[in-house]
Amino acid sequence: MKPFGNSGTNGTVAASNQGCLLIKYMLHKCYQLLGDKSKESVTVFILVSLYLEGTQMTDTVQNPFTVDYVDGVVILLDQAALPAKEEHIHCTNWQRVAKAIADLEVRGAPAIGVAAAFGMALAAETSTAVSGEDLLAELAEVGEALNATRPTAVNLAWALEVVLREAHQAPRERSSVVDAVVSCARRLHAEDLATCKAIGDNGAELLAGASNVITHCNAGALATVGYGTALGVIRSAQKTNPGLHVWVDETRPVLQGGRLTAFELGRDGIDCTVIVDGAAASVLRASDVGAAVVGADRIAANGDVANKIGTYGLAIAARHHGVPFYVAAPLSTIDPNTLSGQEIEIEQRPAAEVAQYRGAAITPESAQVYNPAFDVTPAELVDGIITEVGILRAPYDASIAAAFGN
Repeated sequence: MKPFGNSGTNGTVAASNQGCLLIKYMLHKCYQLLGDKSKESVTVFILVSLYLEGTQMTDTVQNPFTVDYVDGVVILLDQAALPAKEEHIHCTNWQRVAKAIADLEVRGAPAIGVAAAFGMALAAETSTAVSGEDLLAELAEVGEALNATRPTAVNLAWALEVVLREAHQAPRERSSVVDAVVSCARRLHAEDLATCKAIGDNGAELLAGASNVITHCNAGALATVGYGTALGVIRSAQKTNPGLHVWVDETRPVLQGGRLTAFELGRDGIDCTVIVDGAAASVLRASDVGAAVVGADRIAANGDVANKIGTYGLAIAARHHGVPFYVAAPLSTIDPNTLSGQEIEIEQRPAAEVAQYRGAAITPESAQVYNPAFDVTPAELVDGIITEVGILRAPYDASIAAAFGN
């Protein structure tokens, strides 16, 4: 995925300068990440290099990530403004990060997990707490507030849990707690890049002979730190299958497919066609679709998948037409403590997302609105879960347990 953001120039740099820019930028990120912990810094550099391998970088390297933390500021690409404008939100307090997550200015399970981790880093660095114990108590409250913004996406709770655990493992001096939180958040940021690249490469074989693939919502670089999960699979497949065409569900009501997925694919030169969600079944019947690939916000221990509303319908249509249905997600999206999809809390979004368009009413005032953000696709409709450790197959309770080493 080409970097996001307006550099203030014509958006390109000479090819001879690209390597130097990338090396300088990523070395800076490693040094910024863990300071004198050279072993861990080298590890992170290798992880990020895995992501950069083979990607085309034709823009200036100012801020190539969906979410980043630079000089005490959480920087988020404003996804609510896309595709009309590429703007970045600069969050100087954790409350602004929480608002961005709740308002879908940053969205996608992995991306909001990293954003929340950076929110914790920001809270730690700006806290007025004097002691480490007081700071830990404050961070626990901040974590609860951030976790409440989007209840369905498990990566959010997972990232916050990891940050708080490492904070509690640090010496009780305030500075040590701050360092632990910031270092952990930066590591999660780097690991997400490598994880998505591994997911993409592991799933690419599934699309090796496909002429078409269909996807729903946006599970790309915009939903992660970079590269993406479902779109990561498509990106990796496209390297050896350059003629691959993507059918993109527009994804009502916020149009993450039409606005964001089509934006990403077009930016990368990958052929795509946007369709209304209701056309997916007809496309599956009439077109040579090799597979459906989607992301996930939470996967239960039995393989049930919570993802953007409309995913369940796509899975049913795919099964009816004999099209394999795959879910691409990191292990952090799998929640072993949620036994089935029936236990997953489904977020209800504001009625205005359905009842209005650009502030103008499109439904009668008397009409009620039901606007769940997600639905749950039963495990029996899922042909494989593509993760960073490989493709999990049914029975999912066994393959998921094996993936976690249980």
